[in-house]
Amino acid sequence: MYSTLNRAQAVFGFFTTVALVVAGFAALSVVLYPTDTVTADVELKDVKVIKGRPHYYSTKKEEYAQMRFDLDADLSPLFNWNTKQLFVYVYASYSSANDNTNTNIPNTQSIIWDKIIEAPESPYSFANLRERFFPAKTSSSGQASNKRSPSSSSSTKNTNKKKKDEPTPGLLRLRDQRSKYQISDITGKMAERSNVTLSVGWNVQPWVGALWWSPGSGAAPRTEGKTGLSKAFDLPMLKGSKPKAAEGERAASV
Repeated sequence: MYSTLNRAQAVFGFFTTVALVVAGFAALSVVLYPTDTVTADVELKDVKVIKGRPHYYSTKKEEYAQMRFDLDADLSPLFNWNTKQLFVYVYASYSSANDNTNTNIPNTQSIIWDKIIEAPESPYSFANLRERFFPAKTSSSGQASNKRSPSSSSSTKNTNKKKKDEPTPGLLRLRDQRSKYQISDITGKMAERSNVTLSVGWNVQPWVGALWWSPGSGAAPRTEGKTGLSKAFDLPMLKGSKPKAAEGERAASV
């Protein structure tokens, strides 16, 4: 006969096998979930180049760029039964060459803004199931219940209203948003760089399974959808500096 320990190990092994199979089906099921309706658009509003210390740990002054942008994105199709949270970010792509003449050097990509969007709580979560089947006990006294009934009804109405007013996860409407992070270069020079673009990317972090990335990120697996890409623009000259033409005219007059 099997001992109690052997039976416990057999039950635990069977449980872990079933859990692994269910997790595998959950991870594979999202492959059939459509994400082609995902859209994102980003547009530059303002950019300036400043010379200073971009970070508190910077040891020397260097040029760095600060940006403001508009973002319109509908990432709601990325949320499904296996989505834990979504990491969305806006990044700038610019030439790594300071003189903008060497086209063989790959572009630098720097994140200027990011946000973590958590998935809404499932109706089958432990908290919701407990509230559904084991609601909070009320006082048995009629007087106390009469006194508390208006507040409880109002709280219920407020809860229902709050649930109705909750925004759809993944809908982003940002106007004149300031970048969280400045962009700089190893050379310490950022002014007057050309062909700079802004793009939108995301990373779907599931409860179980592989991470899913946005198209064009270079990582796999990737979701479908339209990633935003702004029009190419040039970085301005360093803030407070004079145009080269004006400096040349001043030197000629001297």
